[in-house]
Amino acid sequence: MNGTLRDGVVHLSGNARQQFYDSGGYGRPAGGSDLVLAPVEAAHLLYRGDLDAVRDEDGTSLRFRSLLTRTDAVRAFVVYKDLRDRGFYLSPAREGWIDHPDTADLVVYPRGKGPADDEIAYRLHVVGERSPLPATTIDGHVLAVVDEDGELTYFGTEWLSPSGTADPTLPEELDATLMEDRMLVWNPPETLYETGFFGQRLAGRNADSGPLQLSLLEAAYLADCDVIEMSAAEIGTHAEQVEGERFTRRYVAYKALREAGTVPKSGFKFGADFRVYEQFDGVESLGHSDKLIRVAQPDHEFLPRELSLDVRLAGGVRKRMVFALTAHSGEIEWLCVERITP
Repeated sequence: MNGTLRDGVVHLSGNARQQFYDSGGYGRPAGGSDLVLAPVEAAHLLYRGDLDAVRDEDGTSLRFRSLLTRTDAVRAFVVYKDLRDRGFYLSPAREGWIDHPDTADLVVYPRGKGPADDEIAYRLHVVGERSPLPATTIDGHVLAVVDEDGELTYFGTEWLSPSGTADPTLPEELDATLMEDRMLVWNPPETLYETGFFGQRLAGRNADSGPLQLSLLEAAYLADCDVIEMSAAEIGTHAEQVEGERFTRRYVAYKALREAGTVPKSGFKFGADFRVYEQFDGVESLGHSDKLIRVAQPDHEFLPRELSLDVRLAGGVRKRMVFALTAHSGEIEWLCVERITP
């Protein structure tokens, strides 16, 4: 069977609908037994030997190689063939073929189902390892990253809201001194550390009493809670001199995490802004943190290589990677990214 490349799609006639759409989920019916295929679908059928050739409008015969390069479908083909080999039916996201085609490149149907079932398992965005990914384009779909060797990595994305069980007991007033990059609390009540995990003992983790050293984020939050004489604005001004405007964005995320009942602590050892404890009943029963948080601007552009590094590291220490897309106004979108296997 031969096809014709016209207006960006490949047209097939004869018994094409029955042979390819009804039995294999390829393309979209075009009336009667005719069928239209996206170039990546036609390339896959050429590769399999199910199509003999595709002719362009000038009559030139296009084989697998020439069709693939003519239509710039190499990366899409790598993903398409991989998922077909895994037993999935999938369709290119084209206008009139699926709803909201502008948010994906391919859609994958649940195993055993196809385009006629109107049920989607994944919406895929296909990118190369050097392709910038604006945060605004990552909308709960799967990122299929094709690296320079042609290897595939899939990342699932999910919007979520933080929540936890922490309910710290805060004192009425603290005797504290603001230093360059932290605050020292001289006679802290035991509950500040034990029930809220605020600060760290100045004498080290093995100490069970003595002064606490607070991060500037913790100090600003406690000032917001009226337990430190200095105002949060004063601490914030000082902190911006130390860290720059990024402190304000990080504080917005820190405060939101605390108000959601989680316990955020420094994520420096993991290369993140915070590590977060969601199930927290006190320091004595402290388990492992659940998530790593990196704070970014709402219009941040991810690079797949950096994204892979963050996600790999989080997975390696049994945590989930979350990006807090934080505006100075206080609005935050929490984007969780994890490596998946479809």
